[in-house]
Formats: sequence, C-alpha cells, structure tokens
Amino acid sequence: MIDASASTFVIWFTGISGAGKSTMALIVEERLREQGLLVHNLDGDALRHGLNRDLGFGDADRAENIRRVGELARLFNNVGMIVLVAAISPFRAGRDAARELAGPGRFVEVHVDTPLEVAEERDVKGLYRKARSGQLLDFTGIDSPYEAPSNPEVRIDSSFATPEDGADEVFRVLRAMGLVSA
Repeated sequence: MIDASASTFVIWFTGISGAGKSTMALIVEERLREQGLLVHNLDGDALRHGLNRDLGFGDADRAENIRRVGELARLFNNVGMIVLVAAISPFRAGRDAARELAGPGRFVEVHVDTPLEVAEERDVKGLYRKARSGQLLDFTGIDSPYEAPSNPEVRIDSSFATPEDGADEVFRVLRAMGLVSA
C-alpha cells in the first residue's frame, strides 16, 4: 500500500489576532495550487463557526480546539493533501502535539509575529476594542496568554513584512526542507 501522507506536510500559521495569519496562508495556498499540489486551508475562524462551535475560549476549550485542528490536519495528510492551518493556537503544547501528529520533518511552524499595538491598530473585527472594554473575555493577548513559539521554522514580523514577503519566506524554508521543489 502507498503511504499517501509521505509527500504531505502541515504549515501551521500562529500569532495573535490581526497578525495576518489567514492572509499569508491564502497566498501560500494559492502558490501551492499553482504548482499542481493538493492543498487544504484550515482557518481557525471558520472552524470555530463549524466543527468547534461547541467550544468556548477558556484554556481547556482552546486546547481542545487546537487538538481537533491537529487531528483534522493529520486526516487530510493521510489522504494525500498538504494542510495549511491559520489559527491563533496560543499554547505551545497544542502546537507541539500537532507537530508530533504530522511527523518528523513534516511540520512547518510559521510565527506571524506582530506587536500587540499594531494588531490593535488593525483590529478590523473590533475584537480588541471589545476585549479592552470588557465585552469580550479571555481574549488572547489581552486577558489570556499567547505563548510565542520558541523555535519556529519561520518567523515573520508582519508589522514590517508584507503578506507576499512572508509567503516568499515560507517557500524558501519549504525548499530548504525539501518539501517543495520550486
């Protein structure tokens, strides 16, 4: 039997709300598709409205949310798809567990890093404003922690780099890891 997951991998975009994870993931997804690769993009917001709508935002529910996303990524890998995940995923332990599920050399952690002040300025959804006023509790970066990756494969400071620059860096690392050829 052929192992469908042998040529697949997971690119996990993590960072606080407003960092630019989803935008960068969409660009990477498009470029992978242009190469004729099978790819699926799991966006944290979309999953929260569907598969994980039964979860809240306390620490235990956040951990369960990321556990489910990691398992889903593994299932997509098992049928031969490259998976992109764009989710805050605030805890290292959850990201580490997802890395373990993907397997050695098949997990690329992309920390889309931006200062809190910049993310608050962007605040297109008004979430930081609601969190600051007490209308939204357990908001990552305000009253709930974000544990930045200690050694991600890619770190992009999105307060300076454009999403396209970030995608370029992701592809440079994918080539260096032997996951893509072009």
